[in-house]
Amino acid sequence: MMGSMMGSTCIRRRGGQGVDAAPRAIGVLSATLLSATLLSTTLLSLGLVLSPLSVAAGQGGAGFDTVVIDAGHGGRDHGARSRYGLAEKEVVLDVSQRLAARLRERGLKVHLTRDGDHYVPLVRRTSLANATTADLFISVHANSAETPRPSGVETYFVSLDASDAQAGRLALRENDAFEGVLPGPASQDPLAALLGDLVVTEHLHESSEFAKLVQHELADLGGGDARGVKQAPFVVLMGVEMPAVLVEIGFLSNVRDEGELRSPAHREAIALSVSRAVEAFGKRYDARRGIRRGAQGRQAAR
Repeated sequence: MMGSMMGSTCIRRRGGQGVDAAPRAIGVLSATLLSATLLSTTLLSLGLVLSPLSVAAGQGGAGFDTVVIDAGHGGRDHGARSRYGLAEKEVVLDVSQRLAARLRERGLKVHLTRDGDHYVPLVRRTSLANATTADLFISVHANSAETPRPSGVETYFVSLDASDAQAGRLALRENDAFEGVLPGPASQDPLAALLGDLVVTEHLHESSEFAKLVQHELADLGGGDARGVKQAPFVVLMGVEMPAVLVEIGFLSNVRDEGELRSPAHREAIALSVSRAVEAFGKRYDARRGIRRGAQGRQAAR
């Protein structure tokens, strides 16, 4: 996959900036997105139909078969902690491993960015995902708030602007775990960068689609509030060259959510819900690319 627009931008957060730094931090990204949009429009007006789906489908046509699961935090980075000491890094690793098992049962290839309690830098997470040429990237996290009231699940896909102030604060907090740095561009070639931008545009559409599927499945679990699909500039999502979402599976700062996240049965229910969303997304992904499923597995229909 060619270098993407998102992967060529660097966001840095320095001590003392706070939430007000977000608009400045993503200003360059906004300008880049505008440039990509204008270039795409120009190409279409000249009759150069470079469909992102065509570019993506041309990379093998094997159909939807590979997923990368990113368990947030790890090692020295505990992530959020509950009042009673439950660490985010522990919860999300367990849920990620359960999700991997469910997806493998469905015949998918799965890669975990970490399979134990160790710290994994951002560059290693994104390079692993991109090296697998996976079809989907899922980053699993647990939320926290300044007050004990917020609860429930929410699903994010990347955007240059946060949906709301809370989403912006969450992105800044999660980005701090990686010291706010994105990997550099894979190529400085303008045409390669343009083609990468077109593919990323399609990835954003598919990321939004998958986020809605995940949120729908998780909302059916009941318990806390269904907080919906949101957008924010998470650097871990910007570095990967495939559809990507970040799932917040509950609030460790909420007593009810924390109790559920301690439960193996609830963690398994989360994994099953997300796996159903992956299966539904995979079917849509294949259908758009002319891939059909038969008795002998997936094969190109045309």
